[in-house]
Amino acid sequence: MKKTFYSNGKLLITGEYLVLDGAKAFALPTKFGQNLNVEEGENQEFSWKSYNEDGTIWFQDTIPFSEIINPIIAATPSVKSTLITILNEAYKMQPAFINTSKGYQITTELSFPKKWGLGTSSTLINNIAQWLQIDAFELLKTSFGGSGYDIACAQNDSPITYQLQKGKSKVENIKFRPDFTDAIYFIYLNKKQNSKTAIANYQNNKAEDIEKSIITINKLTTEVLQAKAVTSFGHALEKHEAEMSYVLETSTVKESLFSDFNGQVKSLGAWGGDFVMVVSEVNPKTYFNSKGFNTILTYDEMILK
Repeated sequence: MKKTFYSNGKLLITGEYLVLDGAKAFALPTKFGQNLNVEEGENQEFSWKSYNEDGTIWFQDTIPFSEIINPIIAATPSVKSTLITILNEAYKMQPAFINTSKGYQITTELSFPKKWGLGTSSTLINNIAQWLQIDAFELLKTSFGGSGYDIACAQNDSPITYQLQKGKSKVENIKFRPDFTDAIYFIYLNKKQNSKTAIANYQNNKAEDIEKSIITINKLTTEVLQAKAVTSFGHALEKHEAEMSYVLETSTVKESLFSDFNGQVKSLGAWGGDFVMVVSEVNPKTYFNSKGFNTILTYDEMILK
């Protein structure tokens, strides 16, 4: 019998990087996500196919159970080796799903282009955890790494704040539906950012006084959430970008690419790729099209209500 599981994609609005060290982050689940379909198979193996949103296959392979139980560490990470790592950690948490099975036919289906970076890995991990009834946050920690905010978005259908407290995930559902959502847009920067690499760079280079920045970012997250007008919302985002520019010792995306833009541009998640959030009281499509950025979504097109 076919079983289907679904998880939401994610966008991290505030607290990027610092969420790893306990900052309070604000995140939004997206209308886009990923399905996991599980059917009985044979030959003590996984027959796996992963589909893009356009129906094309972006990954396909057969993985014997033996490779999950006793994985060989790949010299160069690949989609297959990452998948084996996730399944191996899931096996440690719930061995019965392999020990008592003949095999599985698995398909995954993205509802967004994989290059968008809305959570191909996190939605997969959360779907596997749903299937096996194991802790998705623990599975993320042992297999892929990260703060876990993306798992929280995968599991919740409303805006959230997310914070790590003594290593435990604290998730709060919040109301975020200001009158100015029609001034919020999401622009794809035409390149995928490797979040694992970005996190590693942050961890290796963060300053000793990071606690000061966490306090600042926590205050700015509150300002963002409490903003009643588009001007105060944009101003809080601008201050957030400036603080993170100091922490990461790099220019903001507006300074680098859009210095002549009349509005706010906020990096989301790992700096340097994926989506940015734009706040503009005038539709910015013409401006960003002229710069070569043609994937522009409104707030209502991107975010779960």
